Amino acid sequence: MNEYLPLLIVGAIIGLFSIFFSVAYALEKNKKESMGFDRHMDDREIIKRLMRYAKPYKKEFALVLVVMLFSIVYDIVSPLLVGHIEETVKAKFELSYLFSIVAAYAGILVVSLICTYAQAMILQKTGQKILSAIRQDVFTHIESLSHEQLNNIPVGKLVTRVSNDPNAISYMFTNILVTLVKNIMVIIGVLGAMLMLNYVLTLMVLSFVPFVILFTVIFRKFSRKVHRRVNDATTDINTYLSENLSGIKITQIFNQEDRKMADFLEKSKKLKNAKRARMMVFGIFRPLVYMLYISSVMCLLYIGGKGYIQDRTFLGQTITSGILVSFYMYISKFFNPIQALAEQFDQLQRSFASAEKIFTIMDMVPEVQDEPDAIELDEIKGEIEFKDVWFSYKPDEWVLKGVSFHILPRQTVAFVGATGSGKTTILSLICRNYDIQKGQILIDGIDIKKIKISSLRRHFGQMLQDVFLFSGDIRSNILLRMEGVSDEEVMEACRYVNADSFINRLEKGLDEPVRERGNNFSAGQRQLLSFARTIIHKPSVIILDEATANIDTETELLIQDSLEKIKNIGTMLIVAHRLSTIQHADNIIVLSNGVIQEMGNHQELLHKKGPYYQLYTLQFNKQKLMQGEALPQ
Repeated sequence: MNEYLPLLIVGAIIGLFSIFFSVAYALEKNKKESMGFDRHMDDREIIKRLMRYAKPYKKEFALVLVVMLFSIVYDIVSPLLVGHIEETVKAKFELSYLFSIVAAYAGILVVSLICTYAQAMILQKTGQKILSAIRQDVFTHIESLSHEQLNNIPVGKLVTRVSNDPNAISYMFTNILVTLVKNIMVIIGVLGAMLMLNYVLTLMVLSFVPFVILFTVIFRKFSRKVHRRVNDATTDINTYLSENLSGIKITQIFNQEDRKMADFLEKSKKLKNAKRARMMVFGIFRPLVYMLYISSVMCLLYIGGKGYIQDRTFLGQTITSGILVSFYMYISKFFNPIQALAEQFDQLQRSFASAEKIFTIMDMVPEVQDEPDAIELDEIKGEIEFKDVWFSYKPDEWVLKGVSFHILPRQTVAFVGATGSGKTTILSLICRNYDIQKGQILIDGIDIKKIKISSLRRHFGQMLQDVFLFSGDIRSNILLRMEGVSDEEVMEACRYVNADSFINRLEKGLDEPVRERGNNFSAGQRQLLSFARTIIHKPSVIILDEATANIDTETELLIQDSLEKIKNIGTMLIVAHRLSTIQHADNIIVLSNGVIQEMGNHQELLHKKGPYYQLYTLQFNKQKLMQGEALPQ
C-alpha cells in the first residue's frame, strides 16, 4: 500500500495550496469587486476608520476572543474524546472510567455552549452600540449639510445611508470578523489534530480540498450574478411600488389600473425568475459539496476500515476504531469552515461597500459653516440690511444682481415679482441656507457670517407654502420637542393665530393624531398649525413664503387676522402672489430677474404706476372677471 503515499502527498500539497489560493482569491475579488460600488477609498483606510468606532470597545472584543478560544477547544477536542469513548467501550474498561470521559465531554460541551452564548451577547450589545454611534454620526452630519447639497442627494439614498448601510457594518463587527478568525483557527487546529492522529489519513482528506475550492469559486461566480439579478429586480419593484402608490389617485382618475397592474405583474415575474435562478444555483452547489463530503467520508471508511481489518495499519500508520470515529467528525469540522470562508468574504465585501458609501456622505464638507470667530446672539432686534448682494446657484447664472435694501426692526416688508425673480432666494439667504458670492448681509449691523448658524436660525420663524407636519399629534407638531410648555400655553398660541377654531372641534383636541404629512387636515388647517408652531417658539423675525397660496377664502380671512397680530411680535418678511395679503406692509420691494425695480408702500407704488401697479391691476381685473363683474372701459 506504500504506492499510495506519493499520490496522497501530492494531493495534500495541492489541497493546502488550494486553501491558500481560496483566501487570496477571495481577498483579491473583494478588492476588485468593491470598485463596482464606485469606491474611492482603499480597504485599509476603511478598516482604519471603522476601527475608530470599535476602539472604545477593545476590552469587549478581547473578551470575545478569549471566550471564543473555549469554543475552538471544543471543536478540536470533542472528536478526540468521542474516539476515546469508542475505544473505551470496545476495550470494556470499567464504567467509572467511561463515565469520567463522558463527563469530561459533557463538561466541555456545556462550557462551549455558555461561551457561545456569552460571545453572542457581548458581540450583539457591542455591535448595537457601534451601530448607534455610526447612525448618530451620519444623521448629525446630514443635518449639517447645506440646502444645496441636500437638494443634490436623493432622499432615498440618504435614508439608506442612515438605516440599511450601518446594519451591514454592524453585522461585520458582530459576526463576520469573529467568524473569520474562528474558522481560520478551527482549520489550523483541526488540521494539527488530524496530523497528530494519523498524517496519512490527513493527506487523504486534504486531497479532496481542491474540488471543494473549485466548486466554491464557480459557485461564487454564479451566485454574484443571481444575487445581482435579485437585488436589481427587488429595487425595481420597490421603486415602482413607491412611485405608483404615491400617485395612485392619478392612476384612478385616468382609469389606468389595468395597465399599472400589467406593469406590476411583469416586474413581479422578473423578481420570481431571479429568485428561481438563485435557488437553482444554491440547489446545485450544496449537493455537490455534500457529495464531496460524503466521498471523503467513504474514502476514510474504506481505506481506514481496510487497514484496520487487515493489520490495523495503513502506510505504516496505526489505525484504531477511535481514530476512524475522530476523523469522521474532523472531516465535517474541516470542510465547513473552508466553505464558509467564501461566503464570509462576500459579506465582508458588502460591509466595506456600505462603509465606503457612509464615509462618502460623511466626507462631504458642509458648504455653509460657522466662521472660527462666529459669535452667539442671545437676542436680535430684527434690523436687516442687504449691501450689493450677488448670488447664484450655478456659476455665472446670477439669481440676485447687486440687491440692496434696509429693513428696520418690527417692520413688515413684502417681496413681490414674477416666478424666478429672486424673492424666495432672499429669504433663504437671510437664514443663511446658502452663502452669497458677493456683497454683505447684516443682522442688527452684524455680518451674518460672523454669527453662529444655530444661533442665527434660532431667532427666525418660517411659514412656507408647503407645510410639513410629522406623524404624531397636534401638540408634538406645534412644540417640535420644545420642553417646559404647558397645554394652556400651546392653546394660547393656537388662539393667537385662530387655529383654535378647528382644534376645539376635534374629538381629542391637541391629542388628535396627525397622519403622514398631515394629510388628514386641510391645507388651511395645516397652515394655521404652522403659524402656531412659529409663534410658540417666539422668533424675532417671521418669514412667510407664499403661506397663503393654497388656502380657501375663509381660512385666508383667519390668516389675515393672524398676520395683523403677528406683526406685533417682530420683523416680518412676506413673499406673496396675492397682493391683497401685503397691502398693509410698511415696505414692498418689487423684483424682476434678480434686480430691485421699485420700493415703497402700497399707495406709493400705485401712484408711481410702475411694475407693482401693473401687477395689482392685472390681479384686480382677474378678480372682477371671476366675480362676473364688468371691467371698466
